[in-house]
Amino acid sequence: MNRHSPILDVEGITRRHGVSLPPVVTDVTFQVHPGEMFALLGPSGCGKTSFLRVLAGFDAPESGTIRYDGRLLNEPNAEPVPPEKRGIGIVFQDYALFPHLTAAQNIGFGLKGRTDRREEVSLLLSAVGLEGLGHRYPHELSGGQQQRVAIARSIAPRPSLILLDEPFSNLDAKLRQSTRAEIKAMLAAFGITAIMVTHDQEEALSFADRVAVMRDGRIQQTGTPEDIYFRPKTPFVAQFLGLTNLVLAEADGLHAQTGFGPIALDRPCSGPTWVSLRPEHLTLAPTSADASTRGIITRREFKGHDVTWTVKTQDTEVLVHTDNRLPFVCQDEVAIVPLEAAIVLEDEPAGVCN
Repeated sequence: MNRHSPILDVEGITRRHGVSLPPVVTDVTFQVHPGEMFALLGPSGCGKTSFLRVLAGFDAPESGTIRYDGRLLNEPNAEPVPPEKRGIGIVFQDYALFPHLTAAQNIGFGLKGRTDRREEVSLLLSAVGLEGLGHRYPHELSGGQQQRVAIARSIAPRPSLILLDEPFSNLDAKLRQSTRAEIKAMLAAFGITAIMVTHDQEEALSFADRVAVMRDGRIQQTGTPEDIYFRPKTPFVAQFLGLTNLVLAEADGLHAQTGFGPIALDRPCSGPTWVSLRPEHLTLAPTSADASTRGIITRREFKGHDVTWTVKTQDTEVLVHTDNRLPFVCQDEVAIVPLEAAIVLEDEPAGVCN
């Protein structure tokens, strides 16, 4: 397949758990390109796992189409292609290993009939860092090792696409970061495209080339991690992707007035407008004698290399994230200084934006 053509084209997928019930997935549309790491990010209950089941073929959608590797997997009034014939690998949240099979036997389960089965299993054990452990049963492996067996089993048949359902949620915090990097490198080495479902923002931002943020069964925004973090379109996306200040500003062109002073805007607006300002896009300064807006530091959270400040003004409370060199302490009077333009959001209250 052409690198520039999508390996997966999802259009208008809607799914209900019952005819009389509201949709759990509504009009989901996106494309994934070969070799891409794509994350579907959202809170628990937003519909992301329900969508993953449709994509894997376990459930059928009420409407919409899925085209994978040039094949149409479902169409109206016809039985969808079953999971075992889709050529899509999947790693479940609980790994779903066969408890009565060894690690090697689990990995080789989908390779029955292959003359090179033993060599392939040995290669995969080495690829996931489990060389010499193929004789162990799942209960004799750690959670991280079980996860590696599950991933090796899913890629053994060499699918072009693998689905990862909350793949790192069962690992302790210390293992997650290193395991993410190792798994991403391994999938890239095998040339496998991946779609990961997760509720963990850091996981999605660090693992994926592109992220789709989901809420109430709908995708609110899709883009690179940098796009959705620095340029969120809605208050939900702004808040779900990390700490932010949601501020009601009175806009006039590329500038606006707020409860802590004037700010620049990323695009022209007029009237009352919600904007997002990340705490790291603000800093603090001493107030001058003629300063019109002053704030009082009510909280200081020292985190080693940086500090998060809570500043209370007459109209609002603002989070500010700086390095650890600012000399202020609680109850100091300060000015809040924007370092970047605020991001104009699309949700109400509606301003008139270009």
